[in-house]
Amino acid sequence: MFKKIFIANRGEIALRIIRACKELGIKTCIGYSVEDKNSIPVMLADEAICIGPAQSMQSYLNLFSLAQAIHNSGADAVHPGYGFLSENPTFVKICNDLDVTFIGPDEETIARLADKSKVKQILKENNIPTIPGSDGAVKNLDELKSVANTIGYPILLKASWGGGGRGMRVVRSENELVNEFNAAQSEAKSSFGREDIYVEKFIEHPRHIEAQVIGDKFGNIVHVGERDCTLQRRHQKLLEESPSPYLDEQKRAEFLETAVRAASILKYWNAGTLEFLFDEEKNFYFIEINTRIQVEHPVSETVYDVDLIKEQIMVAYGYELSFKQEDLKPKCCAMECRINAEDPEKFIPSPGKIEFLFVPSGAHTRVDSHIYCGYNVSPYYDSMIAKLIISGKTREEVRTRMLNSLSEFKIEGIKTNINFFQKLLSSEDFINNTYDTNFIDRVFLNNHK
Repeated sequence: MFKKIFIANRGEIALRIIRACKELGIKTCIGYSVEDKNSIPVMLADEAICIGPAQSMQSYLNLFSLAQAIHNSGADAVHPGYGFLSENPTFVKICNDLDVTFIGPDEETIARLADKSKVKQILKENNIPTIPGSDGAVKNLDELKSVANTIGYPILLKASWGGGGRGMRVVRSENELVNEFNAAQSEAKSSFGREDIYVEKFIEHPRHIEAQVIGDKFGNIVHVGERDCTLQRRHQKLLEESPSPYLDEQKRAEFLETAVRAASILKYWNAGTLEFLFDEEKNFYFIEINTRIQVEHPVSETVYDVDLIKEQIMVAYGYELSFKQEDLKPKCCAMECRINAEDPEKFIPSPGKIEFLFVPSGAHTRVDSHIYCGYNVSPYYDSMIAKLIISGKTREEVRTRMLNSLSEFKIEGIKTNINFFQKLLSSEDFINNTYDTNFIDRVFLNNHK
């Protein structure tokens, strides 16, 4: 087994990796920015190396600085967590050049699957359902108009090399096409360094459901259920749950079987997530694959009683998966709320010092977080400061427990979205399962314009 793992991340995911390593008897070294010097992961890792100033580009995204730190640490593996360099093939190559194992897919796999339009084409050719659209990136405005006229409006413009909703534009008529195409290209270029845009038919009132998969180097690949990620704000997920209340058992089995088949076609291994959209007739369409662990992985861990981070580490070392598909049975329902340091009315970040903190606990309650009383929430990084994961026998039991835990969760000194989740979970649309990916933007954002 690995002797020491270098953690190329921060916050709650870094702490999550440290805990998994401790259970496996593996030492840890974390790379940290000056801003994170007093963070819990830095305190709890066996070793810590400063990798630069607060700004991500000079620290967590600084390939040269990270390479030096990894080399100096003497680690024989690197866990990238999520975000930052977790899906960067150049970083994987640097790890390989240092003779250090990257805990994730190999360089070729990450590079190959980063081109969303090409991945979609491969799966389409193998009879995996995909949304009608362009065959790869569109070359110019004339080709875009031709594709739009063929599939019909509304259409969705998407960055070929992107994610997180950036470089994404809905176009409802040809009159909007030029401006939205230029805007999508500009945002894709600034966010991902490539301006390639592909086109899909825009599905009205969709549900967003993803399948968690994990595979080893021996060709074994399994699913660890699905997560319903429909509740989003500006394409950013806020609440995830499993099993999805949108699917019956027959549709669930069909969906998960398709997801595993797609992952096999793509020759995928390690932990990954295949994301799909469902239309109002419950037809589903592949949209992308994420070649890393997800923020919302605790939902699947809770429902299936597995440790995905430990499994990632073991398959990266060369072990076979510790379980087979028939071993994986859902044991409960689970839900995760992403607690963000942000204004609950305007949804803008709220950095600052946490003056008081009380975290909910007890049976059926899991909190993944790195914050503490006196902790300074930085303006330099993502605003998520905690994940509250609740389990129960039924969705309604989980919903009730989540509301109770949210009422216990006290954070003073900064603003958070805890109150927003209380309103969301109490809404009739949530209770009755009658919402789509635009629900939060339509109901909550529009009310505060």
